[in-house]
Amino acid sequence: MPQTLNSIMASYIRSGNAAATLSVFQGIHRAGSHIDSYTLTPILAVPDPVCGKQVHALAIKTGSDTPTITKTALMNMYSKYGQLGCSVRVFQEVGFKDVVTWNTMLSSFVRHGLPEEALAVFREMRKEGVWLSEFTLCSLLKACTLLKAFQQGKQVHAMVVVMGRDLVVLGTALIDFYTNLEYIEEAMEIFQSLNWEKDDAMRNSLISGCVRNRRYKEAFMIMRSMRPNVVALTSALAACSKNSDLWIGKQIHCVAIRFGFTFDTQLCNVLLDMYAKCGKIWNARSLFDRMHKKSVVSWTSMMDAYGSHGHGLEALDMFRKMEGNNIPPNLVTFIAVLSACAHSGMVEQGRECFNSMKERYGLDPGPEHYACFIDILGRAGQIEEVWGVFNHMVKDQIEPTAAVWIAILNACSLNLDVSRGEFAAKNLLELEPNKPGNYVLLSNFYAAVGKWDSVNELRSIMRDKGLVKEIGNSWVTVVHSHGNV
Repeated sequence: MPQTLNSIMASYIRSGNAAATLSVFQGIHRAGSHIDSYTLTPILAVPDPVCGKQVHALAIKTGSDTPTITKTALMNMYSKYGQLGCSVRVFQEVGFKDVVTWNTMLSSFVRHGLPEEALAVFREMRKEGVWLSEFTLCSLLKACTLLKAFQQGKQVHAMVVVMGRDLVVLGTALIDFYTNLEYIEEAMEIFQSLNWEKDDAMRNSLISGCVRNRRYKEAFMIMRSMRPNVVALTSALAACSKNSDLWIGKQIHCVAIRFGFTFDTQLCNVLLDMYAKCGKIWNARSLFDRMHKKSVVSWTSMMDAYGSHGHGLEALDMFRKMEGNNIPPNLVTFIAVLSACAHSGMVEQGRECFNSMKERYGLDPGPEHYACFIDILGRAGQIEEVWGVFNHMVKDQIEPTAAVWIAILNACSLNLDVSRGEFAAKNLLELEPNKPGNYVLLSNFYAAVGKWDSVNELRSIMRDKGLVKEIGNSWVTVVHSHGNV
């Protein structure tokens, strides 16, 4: 097998041309040329899980699956497509595990939200005497962020300093860690210590972290020291959206207009979401109408904005217009439409949308779609249909999530379905036994059906477990306290 074709495939995949990569590989395979690990590595990066499995089968058949480089590429492929179990099995089959193999396993656990397992991999790396790369330490910091483990993250920071690792490479990961845990001073110290070595990725991370933690003075100071870019503004707007901070969001919108960034669809999508989260639904619609290129995310965001503000008919109208523009909806689109129908009591429209997922678009409803549809039916008093939908879900081997049990419990509470409500409550507490909100929900259910002894019993259980009901809160933005961009 000429090395030239392997290089061409690698070049195509690096430039994002998956079709060309696949075409070259098919030519190699049809010609009966020798296939080695360097041939397989680029094709495993093609964004197609079915293709990946076929290549894995071919690798086993030709005996080219044994080298570490092939195994590592397979691990990464399975992890990217949500098949962590397959990734772990491939890892266990690797004879010689190099640092890239260990890093792939570590990052796979982080990617799937399993930080404890990621730390266990790291401990095993230390035990095996594996050299730790910058990528290892970045993944480790992400695991500490997920765990909100400040002390462990500080230890990783100390390790970076003691080992003399490049802070320019690890600076962004450290800033992300500290800002996510609300330690802005520590993040600022790292940023200032780098002097002229700062890059835009680091600045963008710190700007986002400062806005997220409402440290606007610091955010704008950094923004003034650089030429604004789309990534920085998008990150800052996402933080404004989370904090419902309209005043700062508007200022960032002005910066985007000034620098001509409103042609960027992703930036406009985040702006749209920010206005909607701040209650400015008509600003969101005005922005949507002026967008040069609307993606499925743009349409879905606008539907979600209408739905969350009780404008179900407008959300449904957006869905019809989206269909008319030949933009196929995705699974998130249907969550937005079904939620809008639930908030506006539109039962027939919700039923039509739910059924059209499979019939018209070939999309399999997930637990979140069932939860929305059950909520629609429960609010409308259709309790028997609720259980019919639930039984259909179980028949399709879809595992009910906490959201599904909550929707069923609410339906039973509204329709005074005591025995089946208790069945839903039992399953909910088995899934999430230490979540205070579940006990409050169950207490409300028992109060609705007049079982006050059970209400008192639940309160006692909460006290014994040390569970405290989450206190409600509201944000109030004091406009004159903000600086200017």
